[in-house]
Amino acid sequence: MTVHIRFATEILKRLGEELNPSPDQGIVELVKNAYDADAHQCIVEIDDPTSGEGIVRIVDDGDGMTPTEIENGWLILGRSSKAPTGVTRLGRLPSGSKGLGRLAALRLGKRAILVTRPRTSTQRQFELAIDWGDYEDAQTVDEVPLEIADQPRQIAQSGTAISIIGLRRRMLRVDVQKLARTLVLLADPFGEDPASFTTTLRVPEFADLEALVRSRYFEDAEFHLTARVGVDGRASAEVRDSREQILFAAEHDQLRGSRESLAYGCPPSTFDLWAYLLTKQTFALRTTTLADVRSWLSTVGGVHIYLNGLRVGPYGNPGNDWLEMNLRRAQSPEERPSTNTSIGKVVVEDREQRLTQKTDRSGFIEDHAFLELREFARDALSWMARERLRTAEARRRRERQEATSQALSTRGQMEGAIDSVPEPVKSQVRSAFARYDRARDREASALRSEIQLYRTLSTAGITAATFAHESTGNPLKVIGQSLKAIERRGRRELGDAYESKFAEPVEAVKRSVESLSALSNITLSLIDRDKRRLRRVDVQDVLVSVLKAFEPFVAGRDVEVSKELAQGSPYLRASEAAIESIVTNLLNNSLQAFEKGAAQKRRIQVRTALLNGLMEIRVADNGPGITGIELADIWLPGQTTRPNGTGLGLTIVRDAVSDLGGTVEAKVHGALGGAEMIVSLPIIGA
Repeated sequence: MTVHIRFATEILKRLGEELNPSPDQGIVELVKNAYDADAHQCIVEIDDPTSGEGIVRIVDDGDGMTPTEIENGWLILGRSSKAPTGVTRLGRLPSGSKGLGRLAALRLGKRAILVTRPRTSTQRQFELAIDWGDYEDAQTVDEVPLEIADQPRQIAQSGTAISIIGLRRRMLRVDVQKLARTLVLLADPFGEDPASFTTTLRVPEFADLEALVRSRYFEDAEFHLTARVGVDGRASAEVRDSREQILFAAEHDQLRGSRESLAYGCPPSTFDLWAYLLTKQTFALRTTTLADVRSWLSTVGGVHIYLNGLRVGPYGNPGNDWLEMNLRRAQSPEERPSTNTSIGKVVVEDREQRLTQKTDRSGFIEDHAFLELREFARDALSWMARERLRTAEARRRRERQEATSQALSTRGQMEGAIDSVPEPVKSQVRSAFARYDRARDREASALRSEIQLYRTLSTAGITAATFAHESTGNPLKVIGQSLKAIERRGRRELGDAYESKFAEPVEAVKRSVESLSALSNITLSLIDRDKRRLRRVDVQDVLVSVLKAFEPFVAGRDVEVSKELAQGSPYLRASEAAIESIVTNLLNNSLQAFEKGAAQKRRIQVRTALLNGLMEIRVADNGPGITGIELADIWLPGQTTRPNGTGLGLTIVRDAVSDLGGTVEAKVHGALGGAEMIVSLPIIGA
């Protein structure tokens, strides 16, 4: 008995709605089919998209299909009807090979009608209607017969029209906007020949977006990076300025770095990136406006991938930073573009199909070929950043040298001018100039000392962050787990002897570990880049969060921290990091004060109050107060009474408060007898 594998009708849902649930993605799959059919133009019409009877039509001027091609290609799921030679009649590389995308698209509605006019038959056209309701009562897919109707040709031009009737899901405005953006970007509108395949979406959202995308503000870019990798995996790159003059150029070894002997294992590709300086000064004398370019970049910015002529999502979509440009910019902000200040494309020609798209078309499978493509683009960005940084460093060195030379020249001119002054006043002028010279030297010396202090603190901060990162991993975990094992085994083996001899020192070590862990977590929290963004900040939420983070740390030092918070949720526009730096430095200041005094019960009091549009934050302690330094000097950088202290904590508080439009004052002896710091910040609301 001969039998065959059969498919239940439920498979249509699995490969339809569940495979491609987004309506814009489904429609794009049919547009890609038009591209593969050598169409020059594809029109998408959406009628009444918000109702249950909405209709979507996809009309192209491609080669069309014969009944045989419909039956043995278009209707067979999982088999592509792409050209057997690997390229189409116009030499295009087909966009897909699974033959599943069209099912997902056709299932968007309750019915689908195909009308196609083959290029090889000028007199006939063929129609196929699919009513998905017919499959509801059938057990298997092959039980439902389909008829291909042979009709007289009504239009001379070859092509295909697909109507999807009775949309299963309302197409919201955001769906139409996503579809419009995807269609405009589909066939590389940034290339030299965007007219080779164009799409038109006949809804109002498309016209404005298409005009925006095709504005092409490339001439306003400050830098244009072009990097290429050939069939041999060897790469090269160059960077041009706004006048198309080459600034930097690199061969494979410079891009690949320490892996210079390794070729890139990706298909031949070209990476273009246009980077912009979005400042008023840059656009002051240009015909285009800063607002125009910002709007353009917010719509189409990011780095897109074009595979064999068509764009592959989600790369370059809003929020998709597949090259980690923003992360790397945050880690090293100088000379690096972000997704908000650049637009780019990676054009890949993959005749050997080394890159594999996921079945649901949500990007590429991240195999070796894709990872190497991404590495190639990242290497090109890193090389450009290094070259721009070298140029900036050279410029700074040159400016320093020129400043020194100018200073010496000016000094000589000044001395010559003094020599020309009449004798009765010459000595007075020379004496005044000498006093000025000494004051300027003192100022320069102070500035050099301050710069060195900040460099030293930066080094200490980097070291602390590294320690915090490493210690929160294995070391502290191992110590904590080992302590639990010692405690468990000690109680079991020693009984009462453990309590009398070992319990207290073990608990002391546990508290110390908790303290170190808290300090590490605080350090890592402070350097979180997301906290440096301007936003609406609830001041008291941040304050409570910092106090909670300090709990294990202060408990290990037998310090009691109390808080009294104002009613409501006062907020301002700031960065969370700014508020954290204020509160953290004030708490650290109080904790350090206890090292000088011998208070029997160490206390820190944190209070907030709302007064006439201001939020007041008071941090007081019962330490010895402000001693050994003038009250006015506590705000100066580098001024400290603590051995090995930096003297920057209160300077940072002063500067952060000033940046927020507030004030800060200090009391030598405050509410608890020790020092008290009072910060006043203007708030937006409560």
